[in-house]
Amino acid sequence: MKESDKNIENLIDKMMAESTLESPSIDFTSKIMDQILAAEKSKTKVYKPLISKTTWILIGAGLTALIVYCLYANNNISTLETPQLYLNLDKPARLFSGIHFSKNILYAVLIVPIMILIQIGVLKNYFDKKYEL
Repeated sequence: MKESDKNIENLIDKMMAESTLESPSIDFTSKIMDQILAAEKSKTKVYKPLISKTTWILIGAGLTALIVYCLYANNNISTLETPQLYLNLDKPARLFSGIHFSKNILYAVLIVPIMILIQIGVLKNYFDKKYEL
């Protein structure tokens, strides 16, 4: 058994002496990195909104139709067929007639939402550019 181990060892030594050490090609690293980048690009997810544009259009059209119906509904419809919609614009005005706001509060109520919308747009652009590949 020891004789066969020596023969195998001599055979391996001869094979190792005859073979040369292989080295990778010059652009080996760049090829590997290209493959890694291609694999990462295939993993990226495409942005798909939860609510599509057509759904938003349908929601907007429905709300618009509801508002138009409330404003121009014929009040001569009998109550047995459909309930009547009463739209009296004087009642809300009377409810809030006793409340008075200063000019500063009115300016804040008008300007703050506009500034928030501007800030959302600016921050969205900033983060889109920051994480862009």
